[in-house]
Amino acid sequence: MSRAEQRDATRQRIVDAAITAFADQGFAASSTRDIAARAGVTQGLVTYHFDSKDTLWRAAATQIFGLLVGTLPDRPRRASNAERRAAAREQIRAYVRFAAEHPEVFHFMVDAGRHDDDRMRWLVQTCLAPRFSEITADGGIGSVAADRAAAPHAYYALLGAGSLIFAVAPECRELTGVDPTRRAAIERHADLMAQLFVPD
Repeated sequence: MSRAEQRDATRQRIVDAAITAFADQGFAASSTRDIAARAGVTQGLVTYHFDSKDTLWRAAATQIFGLLVGTLPDRPRRASNAERRAAAREQIRAYVRFAAEHPEVFHFMVDAGRHDDDRMRWLVQTCLAPRFSEITADGGIGSVAADRAAAPHAYYALLGAGSLIFAVAPECRELTGVDPTRRAAIERHADLMAQLFVPD
């Protein structure tokens, strides 16, 4: 492995560890020392790659949303209403599968979204606003209601309903006897969300 590849691999370990730390403890309670320990690197390597905890947090958020966007199928721009709705259902299914694979994202987003600060505003402008516009466009979940005023409610209902079951998987297993991390349960949840938000 070349030196550049080693640097990239180390940086990636740090970002992965940061996502877990911020999801587990929140931004305020996470330290770069703890993140370094989780990544198996020295504190100096964290500060070499990231000049502040805030910069590291933004790198973590960018990675999360890059992964999410990379898993979502494209929605056709010129298509019939039925084709747009079918594509929206596929995007919802893809989101649910992503949430199952990355349950830490729910906790990361809840921590970020409850603080009225620069990080939240950056997250909205950089990562969330483009997704909100697309998800609530005609043929998407905004169409479940008679007026556009319902779009914010549908958006947050989808995000919460699509991912909470995976974020609290131990509770779900104890309460219902269902393991939501099993493939059949994930697909059942994906189908339910798709039909609930964009019915046939």
